[in-house]
Amino acid sequence: MSTVDKVTARTPVAARTRRWRWVLVGVLGVLLALSLLQVVTGADDLTSSGAIAATLIAIMPILLAGLGGLWAERAGVVNIGLEGMMILGTYGAGFFGYHYGPWVGVLGAVLMGVLGGLVHAVATVVFGVDHIISGVAINIIALGAVQYLAAQTFTDLPGGGQTQSPNIGDVPAITIGPLSDLFGDVEGADIFFVSQVAAVLRALTTNLSLLVVIGFLLVLATWWLLWRTAFGLRLRACGESPAAAETLGVAVLRYKFIAVLVSGGLAGLAGGFLAIVASSNYRDGQTGGRGYIGLAAMIFGNWRPGGLLAGSGLFGYTETLGLRQGGTSVHALLLLVSVLAIGFALWQLRRGTASRVGVAAMVLGGVAALALYLAIDEVPGDFTRMTPYVITLLVLAVASQRLRAPAAVGEIYRKGSAG
Repeated sequence: MSTVDKVTARTPVAARTRRWRWVLVGVLGVLLALSLLQVVTGADDLTSSGAIAATLIAIMPILLAGLGGLWAERAGVVNIGLEGMMILGTYGAGFFGYHYGPWVGVLGAVLMGVLGGLVHAVATVVFGVDHIISGVAINIIALGAVQYLAAQTFTDLPGGGQTQSPNIGDVPAITIGPLSDLFGDVEGADIFFVSQVAAVLRALTTNLSLLVVIGFLLVLATWWLLWRTAFGLRLRACGESPAAAETLGVAVLRYKFIAVLVSGGLAGLAGGFLAIVASSNYRDGQTGGRGYIGLAAMIFGNWRPGGLLAGSGLFGYTETLGLRQGGTSVHALLLLVSVLAIGFALWQLRRGTASRVGVAAMVLGGVAALALYLAIDEVPGDFTRMTPYVITLLVLAVASQRLRAPAAVGEIYRKGSAG
């Protein structure tokens, strides 16, 4: 048995309990802040059960794509081709879902994503192609290939065409009737904070797609596999120091290959979710850059499943607000951004962990957001659609100081380099 097999990295039970307790406190804290914002601004859709349900749909493609990026980068392979693998997944879901049913469509999406991952793995792991170049090439090739395949396979089908597939059947959804009704009554009572909590619980018990449940289970499974098993320890070792891992008997190239295949499958599933759950058919261009946002969510989450979930929630929520009463809701967020920016800047100044220039920039940004909030009553629709991308830039800029990527991510590794 190798030395790696004997190494364990188990967090004490008490520490894990405290961690989950802080996660719950954080979620309730965010909900409380949104409740206060709703009272101050009158934006009543910030915490409604409809908005939360739509947010769950918006989160999932970003979360699954980011999860795919996490698998690849923890093994040391940059996967900028997540967008292309998502595109392949949308076509796989459209083709197989129409002909054989939605669950086969899900499998088809995963297999098409794995195909994209296979190309990336062969290029980067076997032939040592630069990871960024390979990923960009996959994005370009996948877009053209799917447009060609869609024109060849969907044009003569009822409801299909060059840019879309016929309608795909729905996967089952879960509704817990008594709880859904109870939480709906509490939400309608308009009790501060209590109704907001009820709205979240109602969204989780009303017409919840099984693919959403599967997505969250995949996050939990990823955490367990990569941080609680010898397999995960070896895989992460390949991303931190592949030469050292090889000296300990780890088949580095094999683990990298497996990680990139899993990465492609998860990205394909993200595309399949868009086609089957979010829109009920394949459509040209429906990924909308979510592969890149998933990559940003993974970076925001510091290459960890819990952080990725938080980042996906942030980006998915802002995307939802841009689509539901976007001008009013995004306008309310300007006030929250202002308070958070100024408060964070003062906290950093007190701790002495940020430069004066950085603190001044954050204060200036907060003041600018406040001035804009006071100057207008509603954000124009063209700008609300930019919200997820603007939030991506702001969050990564603020979080950049605490991020630490796997040490060997992006490096070309040849078998035998340890010798």
